[in-house]
This record gives sequence, C-alpha cells and structure tokens, in this order.
Amino acid sequence: MLERPRPLSPFLHYRWQYTNTLSIAHRVTGIILSLGFLLLVYWVIAIAGGPAAYARAEILFARPLVEGLLALALVAFAYHFCNGIRHLVWDAGFGLERREARRSAWLVVLATILLSVIVGSIVLFGRGGVS
Repeated sequence: MLERPRPLSPFLHYRWQYTNTLSIAHRVTGIILSLGFLLLVYWVIAIAGGPAAYARAEILFARPLVEGLLALALVAFAYHFCNGIRHLVWDAGFGLERREARRSAWLVVLATILLSVIVGSIVLFGRGGVS
C-alpha cells in the first residue's frame, strides 16, 4: 500500500493577495494593541500612585521612542477598529464577493489613514482644551 504524503498548509499553495496582507496586519495590530495596553496600565498606575509617580511617567512618555510606540499604537488601533468593522459586516453576510471585498479593503486602508491623522492631530494640537 502506497502512503500518501501529508498535505501542506493551505497558505503555502495560495498566491499572495490583498486579503492575506490585511489578515496578517489584523493579527499584528492586535499584538501591538496588547503591548500598548501595558503602557496604558502603567499610565493609570502612575496616576493612582500620586504626583511623583505621575511625574516619572510623564518623563517616560516624553521620550521619542515611547512617543513613536504610542503613534504606532494609534495607527494599530485605527486599523484594527476599521478592519474589525469590515469583519462584522462580513459576518452579517455582506461584502463577500471579490469586488466588494477589494473595495472594502481599500476603504479600510483609507479610513485607517484618515482616522490616524484626525486623532493624531487632536492629540498633538488639541491639548489646550482640557484643564
């Protein structure tokens, strides 16, 4: 009796497509958001720790590397949010055709850029409104 070779994972046979990229990006942004959550927890603990702890946190959050990580977390949040809505629409049975899926992929990318710019602008330039 001849033994058949075990099948390879399906992704090894597929041609690279936009759906692959957006799917991988969704997973990566989920990981980035999980790591960014640690910064949020540190910030909340610093607030609860009093003025000295908060002052130390302000120094940390003012470093360029941390500011870059926060900007990355903002873009990750925007993408994950927009693509999550796209998946909810798919779960409802809409937008599953190839043309519609491609259009919604572009919409997710454009909405991510727009949302990131809007929220980033508010964060950078809108600090004077809260006292």
